[in-house]
Amino acid sequence: MNNRLKVLRAERNWSQGDLADKLEVSRQSVNAIETGRYDPSLPLAFKIAELFGLAIEDIFVSPSKEA
Repeated sequence: MNNRLKVLRAERNWSQGDLADKLEVSRQSVNAIETGRYDPSLPLAFKIAELFGLAIEDIFVSPSKEA
């Protein structure tokens, strides 16, 4: 699943470690989500959306929607 997490994080000048701390996950988890190697659980996706003040759909894009 593609996402805008890296862009949103960079706009706030947060490191992956900063974001990981805010989400209470590891920096490796943030990296894996940003690079598309890992899709977050629904509770984590909600937490990410809430942190950025956006809807989940504004951060995560389903591959079927991109075609």
